Amino acid sequence: MATKHEKIIKHIESLPIGEKISVRLIAKAMDVSEGTAYRAIKDAENHGLVSTIQRVGTIRIEKKRKEAIKNLTFSEVLSVIEGEVLGGEKGLQKTLTKFIIGAMKEEAMVRYISKESLMIVGNREEAQRLALENGAAVLITGGFGTEKEIIDLANGKELPLMTTSYDTFTVAAMINRAMTDQLIKKEIMLTEDIYTKLNQTEYLSVDDTVDDYRKLNEASGHTRFPIVGKSNRLVGIVTAKDVIGKQDKMKIDRVMTRNPYYVKTHMSVASVAHTMIWDGLEVMPVVKDDLTLKGIISRQDVMKAMQSAQRQPQMGDTIADQINRLIKVPEETMESSETMELKFSVTPQMTNNVGTISFGVLSEVVSESAYKALASVHKRNLVVEQMSLHYFKLIQFGAEITIIPKIFDIGRKSARMDIELYSENGLAAKAIVVCQLIQKN
Repeated sequence: MATKHEKIIKHIESLPIGEKISVRLIAKAMDVSEGTAYRAIKDAENHGLVSTIQRVGTIRIEKKRKEAIKNLTFSEVLSVIEGEVLGGEKGLQKTLTKFIIGAMKEEAMVRYISKESLMIVGNREEAQRLALENGAAVLITGGFGTEKEIIDLANGKELPLMTTSYDTFTVAAMINRAMTDQLIKKEIMLTEDIYTKLNQTEYLSVDDTVDDYRKLNEASGHTRFPIVGKSNRLVGIVTAKDVIGKQDKMKIDRVMTRNPYYVKTHMSVASVAHTMIWDGLEVMPVVKDDLTLKGIISRQDVMKAMQSAQRQPQMGDTIADQINRLIKVPEETMESSETMELKFSVTPQMTNNVGTISFGVLSEVVSESAYKALASVHKRNLVVEQMSLHYFKLIQFGAEITIIPKIFDIGRKSARMDIELYSENGLAAKAIVVCQLIQKN
């Protein structure tokens, strides 16, 4: 007979995707205490049946299959940017494939918009409508709201419509960072990804004999088997070494190793590998929290998984990476800090809502220019400790900036630089940068 906890889990599974869930509603619907309902909802969250989202609440979600490389969902993006949902809550569990910054005219946006993408835009209702109509979610920066018509459209399309108080560059940097972190997370492979399930696992019970072990050993070719007792709970493990010289009729529980090492599905493959190598184990049973046997994991499984993880890409491409690549040192530049000139082209992604370079991007350009100046001329590495940046003239996307870094003070542990940035209209920005120097090994 199913327990109250199991009945609540089944009830949650039967709810439609996007349905809001609360302890009080579950307790009332299932006629249980709020404490029982709370524990069941937490268990459902651990199993990926529900998700709790800030300012939205707990909602029923579709249980996602694990993939080799996981994408961010819009609910995770919402958490990263500390945003608020205006509409389209049912689409929060959809995955984000890419994001676009809406710094251009509507007619130019269409070719960049695709399904499951995210349009980052300010208080431009027409751009918001265009994105939703073409299958993209919308994130409104600057803390702005929007019209009821746009909210209704988001609800009808089941596409998240979110708002955040951060500016466009900050939001783009935060999402880039989250995407990179998500790519790194996929390297952390769990036991549940690779273990052999119970229906494919050979095992013995405490009532079996040494003769049963030998028959199973001959039929399967394996030498190590978990031993289970009542309710299929793990009680031990038996190996070929344990049965040497033992009589066929001897019960297996008299020769098995009791209290064996075991694994749970949420444990990382790396930690399992460490235990196996350290203790010389070839096989470990995989169990539930109550020690019910779920399967086994072998050293061979672990080694294959670790080799596969090494072949996966480990890093995403952030805006800082893009800026670094876009800063060019012309070949004709002489190796002197007095005459060095760097070139940088502004892309649309690096602009704010009015199409000019974001102050945050400009700060990153200055930092990277300081690094390149010292790295190429003085072969020194650095950390920027202070920066005084003055932005005189607006620099629009597509503009080419000439950057002139000048080192006016350098010592053993620090350096000070004057960095000027010129656009087509003359001096556009100027910065004084104080750096801590790091000795390269």
